[in-house]
Amino acid sequence: MTSKVAFIGLGVMGYPMAGHLAAAGHEVTVFNRTQATAERWTKEHKGSLAATPAEAARNADAVFACVGNDDHVREVTLGPDGAFQTMKKGAVYVDHTTASAAIARELDGAAAERGLGFLDAPVSGGQAGAENGVLTVMVGGTTEAFAKAEPLIQHFARFVRLLGPAGSGQLAKMVNQICIAGVVEGLAEGLHFAEQAGLDSTAVVDVISKGAAQSWQMDNRAATMIEDRFDFGFAVDWMRKDLGIALDEARQNGAHLPLTALVDQFYGEVQAIGGKRWDTSSLIARLRALSSKDK
Repeated sequence: MTSKVAFIGLGVMGYPMAGHLAAAGHEVTVFNRTQATAERWTKEHKGSLAATPAEAARNADAVFACVGNDDHVREVTLGPDGAFQTMKKGAVYVDHTTASAAIARELDGAAAERGLGFLDAPVSGGQAGAENGVLTVMVGGTTEAFAKAEPLIQHFARFVRLLGPAGSGQLAKMVNQICIAGVVEGLAEGLHFAEQAGLDSTAVVDVISKGAAQSWQMDNRAATMIEDRFDFGFAVDWMRKDLGIALDEARQNGAHLPLTALVDQFYGEVQAIGGKRWDTSSLIARLRALSSKDK
């Protein structure tokens, strides 16, 4: 069944996600702060562009968004030109932004007051996952809202699951980022050790990837880490934002995250050596820089 949908935010994730919805035959209206990006999207995909989130959301069955942070989420929903100003009753707002659980709960309440559904639905899989339509989507919200939105989400997801009430998706994404941070740091240290020990790092990875050390990060990033290439999408700046959200939440719920706090500090050092836009596997660049100083 064809739906009328809106997509707010055409960054490296939102741009292809909106494209998958259009390719599936849905009537898509997009909004992006940089209008040139929205214009480029409409040239590549069947759809239209709007001047504001409110205009994009008018009469839509579902409104999707993937923006920057809590402030941006609030602006495109509750602001004077926000989507909540024009969404019809019964429509569902699906927020794919990685943001706080607090903003998800706030918007869930605001949506309910207006007769709208709301889902916080952050994603994992990076730019390649978005482009290939194989994202993992962690969702918080009501079963009713989820039932309406899931068939649409499936167009760009490999796996999607409702995990609990509003905020649950964001909390699950925090778990995801906590786990990634530790794995990437371990891989960076292992590869750095191999280099310092004079081993053939590629050969070592070929061996240990067949055993218990294997991970997605090893399979997809070890080779490029060895080559000192860090241009694979998810930037250090974004990871620090995500880890900051997780650390803030941990201070509230009493969780102890010593490794996460340490890796966040390490990413700060990567930023300091010019790696703000490098991808998250660039933790090894910090170790190489430290070794260079020691020589």
